Formats: sequence, C-alpha cells, structure tokens
Amino acid sequence: MLTHRHIEVFRAVMIAGSVTKAAELLGSSQPTVSRELARMEQGIGFALFERVGGRLRPTMPGLALFDEVRQSYAGLERVASAAARLRAFKGGQLSVIALPAFSHSILPDAFRRFHERHAGVSLAVETQESPFLEEWLTAQRYDLGLTEHDAAPAGTRVEPLLEVDEVCALPDGHALLARQRIELADFEGQAFVSLSSSDPYRIQIDEAFEQAGVLRRSIVETPTAVSVCTFVRQGLGLAIVNPLTALDFAGRGLHIRPLVRSFPFRVSVVFPEHRPANPLVGAFMASLRVAADAVEERLASRRH
Repeated sequence: MLTHRHIEVFRAVMIAGSVTKAAELLGSSQPTVSRELARMEQGIGFALFERVGGRLRPTMPGLALFDEVRQSYAGLERVASAAARLRAFKGGQLSVIALPAFSHSILPDAFRRFHERHAGVSLAVETQESPFLEEWLTAQRYDLGLTEHDAAPAGTRVEPLLEVDEVCALPDGHALLARQRIELADFEGQAFVSLSSSDPYRIQIDEAFEQAGVLRRSIVETPTAVSVCTFVRQGLGLAIVNPLTALDFAGRGLHIRPLVRSFPFRVSVVFPEHRPANPLVGAFMASLRVAADAVEERLASRRH
C-alpha cells in the first residue's frame, strides 16, 4: 500500500539528492529512510532510483512520479499560503450587497480606507433593491449588507451605521441658492425631480408637501438617487435626495442645501448569522464607520 509517509520520503530524497541528506531533512535515520523507500518501490512495482557508484539517480518513471508529487505539494503550499494571508489580512475576499446608492457613495470611500491597510483583499459588491436585498441576506449569500431599514431580515442582525437628513439638490444658477436653508414653502411652483412613486422616501416627502399645502411641478420620476441628481444637474428642477449621493455630485453642476424640515436618512449594516465568519468583516466595519464619520463632517461643513 502506498502511504503518505512513502510520498514524504520519496520527495525528501528527490529534493536532497541522497538518503543521508533526506534523513536529516526528515529528522529521521538513514536506515529508516532506505527501508521506507524500498517498501514504496516494492508497493508500486518499479524502481524509483538507480544505484550508480553508491549514489541514487532517479529513473524515468521516478522523475515522472515526482512531477505528480510536486503538483500535489504545490496545492498544499497554496492552501497554506492562502491561510497565512488571511491570518494577516493580506488576502481573501469580502462580499457585500448594498442598495445602489451606497455603491456610489459610502462603499468606495470605506474600501479605499480598508485597502490602505489590507491591500491584498478584494471586494465583491452586488447591488440590489428591496425586498430582494433582504431576501439574499436572509439566504446568507453575503458577508454583510448595507440597507436603509432598521429591521433585521430573518437570520440576520442589524447595526446602525449612519443617520443624517436628506438634503435639497439644486442646479447651477438657481434662485434658491441664495438661501442657507430651504423650507417646504420654497418649493411652491418649482420644477421637481422625484424618485419613483413606490419609493418609501418619495411617499414620505409627498405626504409632507401635501400636509403643508405646497404644490410642485413634477418634471421627472426616476428610480435611483443617482439618476435624480443627474437630472437636477441638467437644470431640470429641484429634488430632495439622500445626502450620500448628493455629496458625490456636489460641485459638478449640483449644489446642496439643508432643509428646515427633517427627513431622516438611515444606513444600517446587516450581518448574516448563519454564514461562516469572515475574519475581514470586523476590519471592514471599522473602515465603514470612519467613512460614515467623514460623511457627517462634510455635511456639517456645508451648514456653516
């Protein structure tokens, strides 16, 4: 029977070039190595070495077999190397699912900060809207997720990351840029760019304007905050949008003003509870929190 010990002895003799040196490499004795090598040759049915002038010379079948052994050990060495990189945060992959708005805003900044410390790690980002985002997190398909909801989907836990107010987005040259803060009444008769009618923030905003008796002129409805900001930048109207996306567009034909009326915008991190733990998650969370603090600082600087 061929055993792992036989393979280990054969490999050592091939690497060392002699039984004596192989025994030193293995921490064994010369007679033991010679005996194991002879048993291996007997078991496989052909000679691995020729004895020439007291030295061992590999046979052609021995060389061919050593090629197979090297490939096998190379696979083990790759596994050991990967384990070492993961242990030192020098390798591996982190999988994240998020709402589309976060893939344009807080995630790139967080990963930039993370990458400065863990350059060998790659990030796989999937974007999805609710309720599919929550369903995929429940299915334990990702290491973590970013959502706007406070409630934890089944099989997960949630931690709050950021809470800021939505902002008014205005195009270049708009008359309301003279105001430091925008009231709902300022939107009276203004061209307005909205999110889709089913969006929870759109519903909340519409209700607030209805209660205030303010009529806007709806120009565009579009499903994402990125698209909303793009239309605003073209001068098609005002919008109320999440500040993460608005900050990304600010200074490129789009301006931000705080609102007198508060529309809270929350970002939460979702952790699947039944997925194998990824040791990179804790370090990435630290970078996410720094990126969230940076968002709050940028918004605070625009209020002064």
